[in-house]
Amino acid sequence: MTPRRQTPRVPVTSPAAATVFTTVLTEGPVSRVDVARRTGLSSAAVTKAARPLIEAGYLTELDSATTGVGRPASPLEVVADREFFVGVKITHDELIGVVTDLRARIRVSGHLPLTSRKVDAVVSNVGELVTELLKAPRYRERTSTVGVTVAGDVDPASGHVRYSPFLHWRDVPLAELVAEVTGLEATVGNDVKAITVAEQWFGAGVGAPSFALVTLGTGIGCGLVINGDVVTGSHGVAGEIGHIPVSGDGPLCHCGATGCVEAIASTDAIVAQARTATGEPGLTMAEVITGARLGDVALRRVFARAGVAIGRGLAAMANLTGPERIIVSGEGLDAYDLFADEIRETFATHAFGAAAECELILRPLPFEEWARGAAAIAVRTLFLS
Repeated sequence: MTPRRQTPRVPVTSPAAATVFTTVLTEGPVSRVDVARRTGLSSAAVTKAARPLIEAGYLTELDSATTGVGRPASPLEVVADREFFVGVKITHDELIGVVTDLRARIRVSGHLPLTSRKVDAVVSNVGELVTELLKAPRYRERTSTVGVTVAGDVDPASGHVRYSPFLHWRDVPLAELVAEVTGLEATVGNDVKAITVAEQWFGAGVGAPSFALVTLGTGIGCGLVINGDVVTGSHGVAGEIGHIPVSGDGPLCHCGATGCVEAIASTDAIVAQARTATGEPGLTMAEVITGARLGDVALRRVFARAGVAIGRGLAAMANLTGPERIIVSGEGLDAYDLFADEIRETFATHAFGAAAECELILRPLPFEEWARGAAAIAVRTLFLS
C-alpha cells in the first residue's frame, strides 16, 4: 500500500515545548501563568513554546476569563480534533481497534477475529481493521499514526516483538510490517505499558508522580511510572510483576521458571488448578467463579492462593519502587471479591513501612481500553523526535 499523505506533525522541537504541550494536554484548559507555576518554566518560555503550537492548530486560546485576583487570562486548550490516532490491540484470537482524538477519547471502535496467529495473517488483518476504522474521510485525512500493542517482550525503540507468549512470536519487526500494510507511521509497544501511558495522561494516574498499574487476567502485567516517567528499563521489560517468584514449590510458568505470580494467579492458572482440585477437566473460568461464590471449599482455596501470590507481588513491587497508588485493573477483576482479602492482607504483611500505605484503586478495563492504550502511545510520538 502506498503511504498516505502524512499530516503535519506538531512542532514539539524542545523539552520546553513538550512540557507545555503535555501540561495543557493532560490538565487543560490552563493559563500560561498556571503552566509556568506547574512546570517551573518562566512565563516567557511558556509563551515562546506555545506560539508555534497555536500557529499549527494544536493549541488554542479560549475567550479571556478573569482570575480570582482580577487579572485577565486566556487559558490554553488542546484542539482535540486537530489530529486522530488509531490504536490496535492484538490478542490471541482477535484485534480490538479504536480511533481517538488527541485526548485519547474514543471516536470509533471495532473488533476483527484473527484468521490465524501467523505473522503475515495478523498483519493483513491489522490492515483490514485500520482501513475500516478510517473509512470516514475526516479520520482518514487527519490520521498519520497507528499504535499497536501485544502482550510480551517488546522493544518500543525498534518496534520489534521479541517474544509474545500468547501469539508464539519471536523477533517480529511488527512496526515495519504494520507501516507497510497501513501506510501510516507505526509504533509498537507492550500492552500493559501502553495502558499505563493512557492512565498517566488521561486516567487515574493524572497528578500522581509515581504509580503502578497492575492488570489481572490471562497474564499478570504491571506498568510503572516513577517521578513522572514510564519505566521501561534497559531491555524494555521493567515491571514484570507476573514473573516475580512468590512460591518455591509453585507450578511451572510459561517463562520457564517456577512459582511466578502469573503461574499461580492468571486466569489460565486458576482454571488449571481448579480442574485439578475438583477433578473436573472441563471447568471454565465462569464456572470456577460461580462455584467459589457458592462456597466450594476447593475452589475457594485456589482463589485464596492466587490472592496471596498477587499480594506478595504487589508488596515486592511497592517495596522496590514506592508508588503513591496502585491501580488494579483487567478482566480478572470479575473475580476480585474472591481474593480481595488475601491480596490486601498479604500486601499489608509484606509491604515495608510506609509502602503499605499506598492507595489501591480498582478500575474496570473494557476491551476497548486496551486499544485506547495503543492509541495513547501513538499520541506520545508527537513528543518524540
